[in-house]
Amino acid sequence: MNEERLQKYLARAGVASRRKSEALIEQGQVTVNGRVAELGQKVRPRDAVRVHGELIRDTVPTVTYVLHKPVGFISTADDERGRKTVMDLVPEVPGLHPVGRLDRDSEGLLLLTTDGDLTLRLTHPRYQHEKAYRVWCARGAVSADDLRRLRQGIRLEDGLAKAREVHAADNGCRLVLTEGRNRQIRRMLGALGYTVTRLLRERIDGVKLGDMPPGAYRKLSPQELGQLEPR
Repeated sequence: MNEERLQKYLARAGVASRRKSEALIEQGQVTVNGRVAELGQKVRPRDAVRVHGELIRDTVPTVTYVLHKPVGFISTADDERGRKTVMDLVPEVPGLHPVGRLDRDSEGLLLLTTDGDLTLRLTHPRYQHEKAYRVWCARGAVSADDLRRLRQGIRLEDGLAKAREVHAADNGCRLVLTEGRNRQIRRMLGALGYTVTRLLRERIDGVKLGDMPPGAYRKLSPQELGQLEPR
């Protein structure tokens, strides 16, 4: 990790929540390399960060959870409109945040972590991580011709969108994507005349949702973390 905002660094190091860390900075209780810090300031691993004069060491182990996100929750750490977020479903851990997102109307596997490097690896397009989805449509099963079109690519307003894999399924289809544009699957199928009635993410690379019920979570195993390494 190179640089990160000071309040995030403090939260990840277990000093306080991000909001409380912001308050400490605004009160002048935090210094970086001997100078009083400013809100939004960025720090590097070699910087000496102190709170109330005490040196903060970034030694808190990282944690990553697998969550079965239910419909109706948004994939963000905070929501200024007071809506339900995925953070309401998992333990309060400093620096914990969702990796990427699932739409409010979608459900399934979502990762939450305190590891900023893992977040970068899983959200940057160059790493080509696979995300597998089960989709149900109002019109029923997606036709063979439209499955072919999904593989070849659908022209959307933000560019060509392709499914790496797509297969027929009862009342819809199964897709594998390696990118995560906003509401991408709904838009791809919508361009072909299908209305998605349910969307479930089943897998990210080798990490599978399995039979976890909606709202359940568990820690990611070391073996599963290894399956998320860059290819």
